[in-house]
Amino acid sequence: MSRNLILGAALSSLVLLAALISFIWTPYDYAAMNIPDKLQPPSAQHWFGTDHFGRDMFSMIMVGARTSIAVALVAVGIGMALGVPLGLTAAARKGSWLDELIMRGNDLVFAFPSLVIAILITAVFGAGAINAIIAIGIFNIPVFARITRGAALSLWEREFILAARVAGKGAARISAEHILPNVANLLIVQGTIQFSLGILAEAGLSYVGLGAQPPTPSWGRMLADAQTMVSFAPHLALIPGGAIIVTVLGLNLLGDGLRDFLDPRIRVARA
Repeated sequence: MSRNLILGAALSSLVLLAALISFIWTPYDYAAMNIPDKLQPPSAQHWFGTDHFGRDMFSMIMVGARTSIAVALVAVGIGMALGVPLGLTAAARKGSWLDELIMRGNDLVFAFPSLVIAILITAVFGAGAINAIIAIGIFNIPVFARITRGAALSLWEREFILAARVAGKGAARISAEHILPNVANLLIVQGTIQFSLGILAEAGLSYVGLGAQPPTPSWGRMLADAQTMVSFAPHLALIPGGAIIVTVLGLNLLGDGLRDFLDPRIRVARA
């Protein structure tokens, strides 16, 4: 087992544990304001200090982890649930009008970054975590569709697929029984990468006010609130920024480690 996998799993588990614990316990009420204690530096009483409203930063970071993970996880789930079937269908119908329609649709979505999609959505439905999930999820669909199609195309000419076709299996059954299990490892690795990008996207949307709305804590929102106070209260920016860095680094290391662990060619080459 590689060091990347171990370190990535440890960092990711730490953030996940903080998010899960926040459902039942935080040191303080994350929404409770205490103006006399505002802008306190980290101390024994407030481990990560307090913000400009006197709220406990450690409690806010814990609940913010819950927000970021939930948004990114659901968004990646949307991307996989819709993108993978589209990719399998495009590969099974390579060269047909359906393949062309799916891939040109992917190109159209790629032309609009998640931030632009979020702006369009919020212009109609208003800002919020749900709309951030939809925006990030829409952007993930063509990513998984392209990855799935590319991996599936290399399998359709393999002998075991030809044998399945000779046995009378249709394209849909072959995709479900033979193609999907053989590309699952690649999708798992890509899922961890998109999860880390989802964390960044959620933070970016919250930073510009399009993500989770107050009083729900969000790491991106905390960074936005801290930008005018960095000179005299640097912990307001360093702590949520550090949380984002740790989470994204952990997920990237986890994805890299999973790739090495699940790909037998890499294991053989390193052996």
